[in-house]
Amino acid sequence: MEPAIKFENPRSNSCISDSSGSGEDVDHGLEELTIITNLPESPLKGPKSPLKAPKSPTKSGINKKISFTTSSKSHRVYQSGLRTLYTSGRPPWYDSHGSLKEPFVIGVCGGSASGKTTVARKIIEALDVPWVSLLSLDSFYKVLNEEMHETANRNEYNFDHPDAFDFDLLIDTLRRLKDGKSVEVPIYNFITHSRDQNTRTIYGANVVIFEGIMSFVNKELLDLMDMKIFVDTDSDVRLARRLKRDIAERGRELEGVLKQYNTFVKPAFDHWISPTMSCADIIVPRGGENIVAIQLVVLHVHGQLQKRGFKLRSKLAHSADNGCKKPDTLFVLEQTPQIQGLHTFVRNRETPRDEFIFYSKRLMRLLFEYAVSLLPFKTVSVDTPQGTTYHGRRLDADKNSSPMICGVSILRAGETMEQALCEVCKDVRLGKILIQTNFDTGEPELHYLRLPKDIKESQVILMDATVATGAAAMMAIRVLLDHDVPEENITVTSLLMAESGVHSVAYAFPKVKIVTTAVDKEVNEKYHILPGIGNFGDRYFGTDFEKLVQVDRTQMTRCYSEPGCRDVEQAE
Repeated sequence: MEPAIKFENPRSNSCISDSSGSGEDVDHGLEELTIITNLPESPLKGPKSPLKAPKSPTKSGINKKISFTTSSKSHRVYQSGLRTLYTSGRPPWYDSHGSLKEPFVIGVCGGSASGKTTVARKIIEALDVPWVSLLSLDSFYKVLNEEMHETANRNEYNFDHPDAFDFDLLIDTLRRLKDGKSVEVPIYNFITHSRDQNTRTIYGANVVIFEGIMSFVNKELLDLMDMKIFVDTDSDVRLARRLKRDIAERGRELEGVLKQYNTFVKPAFDHWISPTMSCADIIVPRGGENIVAIQLVVLHVHGQLQKRGFKLRSKLAHSADNGCKKPDTLFVLEQTPQIQGLHTFVRNRETPRDEFIFYSKRLMRLLFEYAVSLLPFKTVSVDTPQGTTYHGRRLDADKNSSPMICGVSILRAGETMEQALCEVCKDVRLGKILIQTNFDTGEPELHYLRLPKDIKESQVILMDATVATGAAAMMAIRVLLDHDVPEENITVTSLLMAESGVHSVAYAFPKVKIVTTAVDKEVNEKYHILPGIGNFGDRYFGTDFEKLVQVDRTQMTRCYSEPGCRDVEQAE
């Protein structure tokens, strides 16, 4: 085995003195994108836009500048008036074929109170990557029976032995994280020596940091790690930290802490933990104070993350150029005069907003009626009021095909389709996924998601108003798959799709059904569908900035043309 690298920090001669090592995990969730702007309220009583509007239009309101900059920390920064909003999203974690790229797993080991959690958090802070998950071995202590509880209350239970941990659950959890899946992590209560009823959900990590005293003891765990770090801290420092932590945070008595340390903790370090130092790729003395070591770790991880990045949208835009035949999973509404007439209204740039909303809703209803007809049905018989039997159909309720329907909208345009789905399907459950384009890379990024807990048992109807390259739809499908939704249970619905988007989704996910009212052939260099429908969200919510500016300028021109208007403004 190659010798481990040991980092010394020549600038520091003191030891870190925090009370880390308590096993508290950091929950890095999804950050919801929020853009604040001032827009004049539309006279129409249509659906409300996520962008808040003032009660009356003003020149200052319409011209209020929204700007964004890219900071050195790779966060997008939105500024509106006195408010500054930071957003960060997860870039694609899969290729154009839908295949996953595994996250980078860092294992951190060391004695009790050696500063493992501090090192992990310092790495997270220095990485400056929003999609990092911290997993602690302390969450995976086994559930104690009544006899074990009594032993633990007398400080006679050995929590520092490999048998005290549920390695089977831990390995399964870490393996699912490497596979990109959503996991439920138990929460261990150190005061009652039991697991809480609630769990913590972890999903969507490009980097997973796993820390614990027995991190390197199990060979299956070692095989899941891409980098192994051992935190080497003086035993006296570790004892001082443990005394402070257990007395202040866990309600223990001094005598009990010392008894447990001498009986179990110190012998466990000598017998189990210290020998695993030979498994480490990097040895970090003094924990979180060793800035040099942390910087070198971060530099290496950044290099690994760059190798795992994907550029999808430019490839997807040309996915239909190879003359592929129409996918078998594509279902397009029959182009009757009624459907063509509705498209004429919604595609016409001169259509007023109230008419655009009205005819869009009609299309949505027809779209969902067609999509629901493609779900699995079974034959049933019912008795009519006349006392005869009618043989009909009902959604399949077998175990292998759940009858529950769940709608998931891709914000914000997909949210406009929720009402139509609820009108077609009674008691439908709804989820939301926010995917935005990164202005610097042009790639889609996942910012926020909220899904029903048992979505894996449902038939999922994924909603987006338009699909051009298919990049956002692919990301949303990947999220559903990561939450254990079977691919064949997913139906993508859209009012309008481009051929490139159809082929991208069908090629990456051949079992996903694609349902739309029309398919256009082209996508331009800005990834807009041609002839297309325009920006559906702006037209539906009335947030077309260019039109609003034109309206405001027209109002100003009329104002200045009226007698006395300039005098009033000068007086103000």
